[in-house]
Amino acid sequence: MPKQCVSAPPLIEIIMRKLILGILVLFILLGLALYSSLHSASNQDLKEAMYYQKLKDFVVQCHLCPRNCVIPDKKRGFCGVRENRGGVLYTLVYARPCAVHIDPIEKKPLFHVLPGNTAYSVATAGCNLRCKFCQNWDISQALPEEVESFNLSPQELVERAKKAGSRVIAYTYSEPTIFYEYMLDTAKIAKKEGLMNVMHSAGHINEPPLRELCKYLDAANIDLKGFSQDFYSQMSLGNLDSVLQTLKILKQEGVWVEITNLIVPGFNDDPEMIKNMCVWIKDNLGSDTPLHFSRFFPMYKLTNISPTPVETLERAEKIAKDAGLNYVYIGNIPGSLAESTFCPVCRKLIIGRSGYTITENNIENGKCKFCGTKIPGIWK
Repeated sequence: MPKQCVSAPPLIEIIMRKLILGILVLFILLGLALYSSLHSASNQDLKEAMYYQKLKDFVVQCHLCPRNCVIPDKKRGFCGVRENRGGVLYTLVYARPCAVHIDPIEKKPLFHVLPGNTAYSVATAGCNLRCKFCQNWDISQALPEEVESFNLSPQELVERAKKAGSRVIAYTYSEPTIFYEYMLDTAKIAKKEGLMNVMHSAGHINEPPLRELCKYLDAANIDLKGFSQDFYSQMSLGNLDSVLQTLKILKQEGVWVEITNLIVPGFNDDPEMIKNMCVWIKDNLGSDTPLHFSRFFPMYKLTNISPTPVETLERAEKIAKDAGLNYVYIGNIPGSLAESTFCPVCRKLIIGRSGYTITENNIENGKCKFCGTKIPGIWK
Protein backbone atom coordinates (compact mmCIF):
# COMPACT_ATOMS: atom_id res chain seq x y z
CA MET A 1 0.00 0.00 0.00
CA PRO A 2 1.51 3.37 -0.94
CA LYS A 3 2.47 5.69 1.97
CA GLN A 4 0.37 8.79 2.42
CA CYS A 5 2.32 11.98 1.79
CA VAL A 6 2.04 14.57 4.61
CA SER A 7 3.14 18.01 3.62
CA ALA A 8 5.01 20.25 6.08
CA PRO A 9 3.11 23.32 7.36
CA PRO A 10 3.85 26.53 5.51
CA LEU A 11 6.49 28.82 7.02
CA ILE A 12 3.92 31.50 7.82
CA GLU A 13 1.91 29.00 9.90
CA ILE A 14 5.01 28.04 11.90
CA ILE A 15 5.74 31.70 12.59
CA MET A 16 2.15 32.38 13.70
CA ARG A 17 2.19 29.42 16.07
CA LYS A 18 5.41 30.61 17.69
CA LEU A 19 4.06 34.15 17.91
CA ILE A 20 0.86 33.01 19.62
CA LEU A 21 2.84 30.80 22.01
CA GLY A 22 5.13 33.71 22.82
CA ILE A 23 2.18 36.01 23.55
CA LEU A 24 0.62 33.40 25.86
CA VAL A 25 3.89 32.99 27.77
CA LEU A 26 4.17 36.78 28.06
CA PHE A 27 0.67 37.08 29.50
CA ILE A 28 1.38 34.31 32.00
CA LEU A 29 4.59 36.02 33.12
CA LEU A 30 2.84 39.38 33.43
CA GLY A 31 0.05 37.78 35.48
CA LEU A 32 2.53 36.15 37.81
CA ALA A 33 4.40 39.42 38.20
CA LEU A 34 1.18 41.30 39.01
CA TYR A 35 0.11 38.67 41.54
CA SER A 36 3.55 38.76 43.10
CA SER A 37 3.48 42.54 43.39
CA LEU A 38 0.09 42.42 45.11
CA HIS A 39 0.96 39.47 47.29
CA SER A 40 4.52 40.38 48.19
CA ALA A 41 5.02 44.11 48.30
CA SER A 42 8.51 45.09 49.38
CA ASN A 43 9.03 45.36 53.10
CA GLN A 44 9.67 49.10 52.67
CA ASP A 45 6.07 49.49 51.49
CA LEU A 46 4.64 47.69 54.52
CA LYS A 47 4.17 48.68 58.15
CA GLU A 48 5.63 46.56 60.89
CA ALA A 49 2.92 45.07 63.08
CA MET A 50 2.50 45.89 66.73
CA TYR A 51 2.18 43.38 69.56
CA TYR A 52 4.35 40.47 68.52
CA GLN A 53 7.38 38.62 69.84
CA LYS A 54 10.45 37.41 67.96
CA LEU A 55 11.33 33.77 68.58
CA LYS A 56 14.16 31.56 67.32
CA ASP A 57 14.87 30.72 63.67
CA PHE A 58 12.98 33.74 62.30
CA VAL A 59 9.73 32.56 63.92
CA VAL A 60 7.43 35.16 65.51
CA GLN A 61 4.41 35.01 67.79
CA CYS A 62 1.58 37.51 67.31
CA HIS A 63 -0.04 38.79 70.51
CA LEU A 64 -2.77 40.95 69.00
CA CYS A 65 -5.64 38.52 69.57
CA PRO A 66 -6.29 35.47 71.77
CA ARG A 67 -5.06 33.10 69.04
CA ASN A 68 -1.48 34.19 69.74
CA CYS A 69 -0.43 32.69 66.41
CA VAL A 70 3.08 31.26 66.13
CA ILE A 71 4.10 32.19 62.58
CA PRO A 72 7.08 30.69 60.72
CA ASP A 73 9.05 32.75 58.22
CA LYS A 74 7.13 33.57 55.01
CA LYS A 75 3.82 32.51 56.58
CA ARG A 76 0.76 34.39 57.81
CA GLY A 77 -1.35 34.26 60.92
CA PHE A 78 -4.91 32.92 61.10
CA CYS A 79 -6.31 36.30 60.03
CA GLY A 80 -4.44 36.17 56.71
CA VAL A 81 -3.24 39.79 56.90
CA ARG A 82 -0.19 39.59 59.18
CA GLU A 83 2.87 38.05 57.56
CA ASN A 84 6.29 37.04 58.90
CA ARG A 85 9.11 38.16 56.64
CA GLY A 86 12.56 37.23 57.89
CA GLY A 87 11.53 37.33 61.54
CA VAL A 88 9.64 40.63 61.28
CA LEU A 89 5.83 40.65 61.41
CA TYR A 90 4.15 43.00 58.95
CA THR A 91 0.56 44.07 58.45
CA LEU A 92 -0.50 43.73 54.82
CA VAL A 93 -3.55 45.99 55.09
CA TYR A 94 -2.21 49.19 56.63
CA ALA A 95 -3.80 52.14 54.80
CA ARG A 96 -5.28 49.67 52.27
CA PRO A 97 -9.06 49.72 52.81
CA CYS A 98 -11.34 47.72 50.54
CA ALA A 99 -14.55 49.35 51.76
CA VAL A 100 -15.26 53.00 52.56
CA HIS A 101 -18.83 54.25 52.95
CA ILE A 102 -20.87 56.93 54.68
CA ASP A 103 -23.48 55.24 56.88
CA PRO A 104 -26.10 56.32 59.39
CA ILE A 105 -24.59 55.66 62.79
CA GLU A 106 -27.74 53.64 63.52
CA LYS A 107 -26.40 51.04 61.07
CA LYS A 108 -23.45 50.14 63.32
CA PRO A 109 -25.82 49.71 65.28
CA LEU A 110 -25.25 52.44 67.87
CA PHE A 111 -28.59 53.77 69.09
CA HIS A 112 -27.29 55.84 71.99
CA VAL A 113 -24.59 57.74 70.08
CA LEU A 114 -25.40 60.96 68.18
CA PRO A 115 -28.76 59.87 66.70
CA GLY A 116 -29.23 60.95 63.10
CA ASN A 117 -25.55 61.54 62.44
CA THR A 118 -23.39 59.80 59.86
CA ALA A 119 -20.33 57.61 60.40
CA TYR A 120 -17.49 57.55 57.88
CA SER A 121 -17.02 53.78 57.78
CA VAL A 122 -13.90 51.86 56.76
CA ALA A 123 -12.73 48.24 56.52
CA THR A 124 -9.91 46.13 55.12
CA ALA A 125 -9.88 42.48 54.13
CA GLY A 126 -9.44 39.78 56.75
CA CYS A 127 -10.82 38.51 60.05
CA ASN A 128 -9.66 36.49 63.05
CA LEU A 129 -12.92 34.52 63.25
CA ARG A 130 -14.69 32.19 60.83
CA CYS A 131 -18.37 32.87 61.43
CA LYS A 132 -20.54 30.66 59.26
CA PHE A 133 -23.23 33.35 59.17
CA CYS A 134 -21.00 36.31 58.27
CA GLN A 135 -22.83 38.90 56.15
CA ASN A 136 -19.59 40.49 54.89
CA TRP A 137 -17.79 37.24 54.17
CA ASP A 138 -16.64 38.44 50.75
CA ILE A 139 -14.14 40.75 52.45
CA SER A 140 -13.80 39.33 55.96
CA GLN A 141 -12.90 35.86 54.70
CA ALA A 142 -10.71 37.12 51.85
CA LEU A 143 -6.97 37.61 51.68
CA PRO A 144 -5.75 41.15 50.91
CA GLU A 145 -4.69 40.16 47.38
CA GLU A 146 -8.15 38.73 46.65
CA VAL A 147 -10.05 42.00 46.97
CA GLU A 148 -9.81 45.38 45.31
CA SER A 149 -8.30 47.88 47.70
CA PHE A 150 -6.76 51.32 47.43
CA ASN A 151 -4.32 53.57 49.23
CA LEU A 152 -5.81 55.78 51.92
CA SER A 153 -3.55 57.04 54.70
CA PRO A 154 -4.90 57.75 58.20
CA GLN A 155 -4.55 61.50 57.61
CA GLU A 156 -6.38 61.27 54.27
CA LEU A 157 -9.13 59.18 55.86
CA VAL A 158 -9.71 61.79 58.56
CA GLU A 159 -9.76 64.59 55.99
CA ARG A 160 -12.32 62.73 53.90
CA ALA A 161 -14.54 62.20 56.93
CA LYS A 162 -14.42 65.90 57.76
CA LYS A 163 -15.22 66.92 54.18
CA ALA A 164 -18.17 64.52 54.20
CA GLY A 165 -19.54 66.21 57.31
CA SER A 166 -19.30 63.04 59.42
CA ARG A 167 -18.63 63.56 63.11
CA VAL A 168 -17.66 59.93 63.53
CA ILE A 169 -15.21 57.48 61.98
CA ALA A 170 -16.38 53.86 62.26
CA TYR A 171 -14.08 50.85 61.99
CA THR A 172 -16.46 48.14 60.85
CA TYR A 173 -17.70 45.65 58.21
CA SER A 174 -14.89 43.06 58.55
CA GLU A 175 -12.98 42.89 61.87
CA PRO A 176 -11.21 46.06 63.03
CA THR A 177 -8.84 44.09 65.25
CA ILE A 178 -6.94 42.75 62.26
CA PHE A 179 -6.28 46.24 60.86
CA TYR A 180 -5.35 47.43 64.35
CA GLU A 181 -2.38 49.63 63.39
CA TYR A 182 -4.41 51.43 60.72
CA MET A 183 -7.33 51.92 63.10
CA LEU A 184 -5.12 53.13 65.96
CA ASP A 185 -3.17 55.67 63.87
CA THR A 186 -6.39 56.98 62.31
CA ALA A 187 -8.12 57.20 65.68
CA LYS A 188 -5.25 59.26 67.13
CA ILE A 189 -5.52 61.82 64.32
CA ALA A 190 -9.32 61.83 64.40
CA LYS A 191 -9.29 62.52 68.14
CA LYS A 192 -7.03 65.56 67.63
CA GLU A 193 -9.30 66.80 64.85
CA GLY A 194 -12.39 66.62 67.05
CA LEU A 195 -13.95 63.51 65.51
CA MET A 196 -15.27 60.52 67.43
CA ASN A 197 -14.06 56.96 66.90
CA VAL A 198 -16.37 53.94 67.08
CA MET A 199 -15.99 50.31 66.11
CA HIS A 200 -18.18 47.33 65.45
CA SER A 201 -16.16 44.32 66.48
CA ALA A 202 -16.41 40.70 67.53
CA GLY A 203 -14.26 41.63 70.52
CA HIS A 204 -11.62 38.95 69.90
CA ILE A 205 -8.60 40.99 71.00
CA ASN A 206 -5.99 40.78 73.74
CA GLU A 207 -5.98 43.14 76.71
CA PRO A 208 -2.84 45.28 76.05
CA PRO A 209 -3.77 46.37 72.50
CA LEU A 210 -7.38 46.89 73.57
CA ARG A 211 -6.46 49.18 76.46
CA GLU A 212 -4.18 51.20 74.18
CA LEU A 213 -7.02 51.59 71.66
CA CYS A 214 -9.47 52.62 74.37
CA LYS A 215 -7.54 55.87 74.86
CA TYR A 216 -8.94 57.03 71.52
CA LEU A 217 -12.18 55.04 71.26
CA ASP A 218 -15.52 56.65 72.13
CA ALA A 219 -17.97 53.81 71.55
CA ALA A 220 -18.13 50.19 70.46
CA ASN A 221 -20.79 47.73 69.44
CA ILE A 222 -19.58 44.23 70.23
CA ASP A 223 -21.05 41.11 68.66
CA LEU A 224 -21.79 38.72 71.50
CA LYS A 225 -22.57 35.86 69.16
CA GLY A 226 -23.90 33.40 71.71
CA PHE A 227 -23.49 32.55 75.35
CA SER A 228 -21.76 29.19 75.24
CA GLN A 229 -18.28 28.11 74.26
CA ASP A 230 -19.77 25.28 72.22
CA PHE A 231 -21.56 27.82 70.03
CA TYR A 232 -18.40 29.87 69.55
CA SER A 233 -16.36 26.78 68.72
CA GLN A 234 -18.88 25.41 66.26
CA MET A 235 -19.98 28.61 64.53
CA SER A 236 -17.09 31.07 64.79
CA LEU A 237 -13.91 29.28 65.89
CA GLY A 238 -13.72 31.86 68.66
CA ASN A 239 -13.50 32.07 72.44
CA LEU A 240 -16.41 33.32 74.54
CA ASP A 241 -14.34 34.22 77.61
CA SER A 242 -12.11 36.48 75.52
CA VAL A 243 -15.13 38.42 74.25
CA LEU A 244 -16.57 38.77 77.77
CA GLN A 245 -13.19 40.07 78.95
CA THR A 246 -13.22 42.64 76.12
CA LEU A 247 -16.64 43.87 77.20
CA LYS A 248 -15.46 44.29 80.79
CA ILE A 249 -12.34 46.20 79.72
CA LEU A 250 -14.32 48.56 77.47
CA LYS A 251 -16.61 49.31 80.41
CA GLN A 252 -13.64 49.86 82.75
CA GLU A 253 -12.00 52.23 80.27
CA GLY A 254 -15.12 54.38 79.92
CA VAL A 255 -15.95 53.43 76.34
CA TRP A 256 -19.68 53.50 75.56
CA VAL A 257 -20.75 49.89 74.90
CA GLU A 258 -23.68 48.42 73.01
CA ILE A 259 -24.09 44.73 72.23
CA THR A 260 -25.50 42.87 69.22
CA ASN A 261 -26.72 39.30 69.43
CA LEU A 262 -27.65 37.71 66.10
CA ILE A 263 -30.13 34.95 66.87
CA VAL A 264 -29.59 31.93 64.61
CA PRO A 265 -32.51 29.46 64.76
CA GLY A 266 -31.57 26.16 66.33
CA PHE A 267 -28.13 27.32 67.48
CA ASN A 268 -28.28 30.20 69.99
CA ASP A 269 -32.01 30.75 70.44
CA ASP A 270 -32.41 28.68 73.60
CA PRO A 271 -34.34 30.84 76.14
CA GLU A 272 -32.11 29.74 79.02
CA MET A 273 -28.96 30.71 77.10
CA ILE A 274 -30.46 34.12 76.28
CA LYS A 275 -31.48 34.63 79.92
CA ASN A 276 -27.99 33.78 81.16
CA MET A 277 -26.49 36.22 78.69
CA CYS A 278 -28.80 39.03 79.76
CA VAL A 279 -28.12 38.42 83.45
CA TRP A 280 -24.37 38.50 82.76
CA ILE A 281 -24.73 41.81 80.89
CA LYS A 282 -26.69 43.38 83.74
CA ASP A 283 -24.33 42.11 86.45
CA ASN A 284 -21.09 43.01 84.64
CA LEU A 285 -21.91 45.97 82.41
CA GLY A 286 -25.03 47.46 83.95
CA SER A 287 -28.75 47.51 83.25
CA ASP A 288 -28.40 50.54 80.94
CA THR A 289 -26.28 48.66 78.40
CA PRO A 290 -28.22 48.60 75.10
CA LEU A 291 -28.75 45.10 73.68
CA HIS A 292 -29.67 44.61 70.02
CA PHE A 293 -31.24 41.29 69.05
CA SER A 294 -30.78 40.90 65.32
CA ARG A 295 -32.72 38.74 62.89
CA PHE A 296 -30.71 36.13 61.01
CA PHE A 297 -31.12 35.70 57.25
CA PRO A 298 -29.57 32.84 55.23
CA MET A 299 -25.99 33.83 54.52
CA TYR A 300 -22.53 32.48 53.64
CA LYS A 301 -22.35 28.88 54.94
CA LEU A 302 -25.80 28.85 56.54
CA THR A 303 -28.01 29.21 53.49
CA ASN A 304 -30.09 26.18 54.45
CA ILE A 305 -31.50 27.79 57.60
CA SER A 306 -34.69 29.87 57.60
CA PRO A 307 -34.75 33.46 58.89
CA THR A 308 -35.28 33.93 62.61
CA PRO A 309 -39.00 33.85 63.43
CA VAL A 310 -40.30 37.21 64.65
CA GLU A 311 -41.78 35.56 67.73
CA THR A 312 -38.30 34.26 68.70
CA LEU A 313 -36.93 37.80 68.69
CA GLU A 314 -39.91 39.14 70.62
CA ARG A 315 -39.45 36.39 73.19
CA ALA A 316 -35.77 37.32 73.52
CA GLU A 317 -36.74 40.97 74.02
CA LYS A 318 -39.09 40.00 76.86
CA ILE A 319 -36.43 37.78 78.47
CA ALA A 320 -33.95 40.67 78.39
CA LYS A 321 -36.38 43.15 79.91
CA ASP A 322 -37.44 40.65 82.57
CA ALA A 323 -33.75 40.22 83.42
CA GLY A 324 -33.56 43.95 84.13
CA LEU A 325 -32.10 45.47 80.94
CA ASN A 326 -33.57 48.90 80.21
CA TYR A 327 -32.77 49.30 76.52
CA VAL A 328 -33.52 46.29 74.35
CA TYR A 329 -33.87 46.50 70.58
CA ILE A 330 -34.82 44.21 67.69
CA GLY A 331 -33.10 44.67 64.35
CA ASN A 332 -33.85 43.56 60.78
CA ILE A 333 -37.62 43.74 61.27
CA PRO A 334 -38.82 46.94 59.54
CA GLY A 335 -41.60 48.73 61.35
CA SER A 336 -41.04 47.06 64.71
CA LEU A 337 -41.64 49.25 67.76
CA ALA A 338 -38.58 47.58 69.25
CA GLU A 339 -36.28 49.64 67.03
CA SER A 340 -37.24 52.79 68.95
CA THR A 341 -36.09 53.99 72.38
CA PHE A 342 -38.52 54.39 75.28
CA CYS A 343 -37.85 56.03 78.61
CA PRO A 344 -37.44 53.29 81.25
CA VAL A 345 -39.31 55.42 83.82
CA CYS A 346 -42.23 57.18 82.11
CA ARG A 347 -42.29 54.69 79.18
CA LYS A 348 -42.78 57.45 76.61
CA LEU A 349 -41.17 57.37 73.18
CA ILE A 350 -37.93 59.38 73.32
CA ILE A 351 -36.20 58.36 70.06
CA GLY A 352 -38.41 57.18 67.21
CA ARG A 353 -36.78 55.14 64.45
CA SER A 354 -37.92 53.79 61.13
CA GLY A 355 -35.09 51.70 59.80
CA TYR A 356 -32.06 53.99 59.94
CA THR A 357 -34.17 57.17 59.96
CA ILE A 358 -34.82 59.16 63.13
CA THR A 359 -38.51 60.15 63.18
CA GLU A 360 -38.40 62.06 66.48
CA ASN A 361 -35.93 62.84 69.24
CA ASN A 362 -37.23 63.75 72.68
CA ILE A 363 -33.91 63.79 74.52
CA GLU A 364 -32.87 67.18 75.86
CA ASN A 365 -29.50 67.67 77.54
CA GLY A 366 -29.16 63.90 77.86
CA LYS A 367 -32.50 63.53 79.62
CA CYS A 368 -36.04 62.44 78.78
CA LYS A 369 -37.86 65.69 78.07
CA PHE A 370 -41.07 64.30 79.56
CA CYS A 371 -39.91 63.18 83.02
CA GLY A 372 -36.29 64.32 83.29
CA THR A 373 -34.78 60.83 83.60
CA LYS A 374 -31.14 60.75 82.53
CA ILE A 375 -30.72 58.61 79.41
CA PRO A 376 -27.22 57.11 79.15
CA GLY A 377 -25.30 57.54 75.91
CA ILE A 378 -23.40 60.14 73.87
CA TRP A 379 -25.85 62.78 72.77
CA LYS A 380 -23.67 65.71 71.69
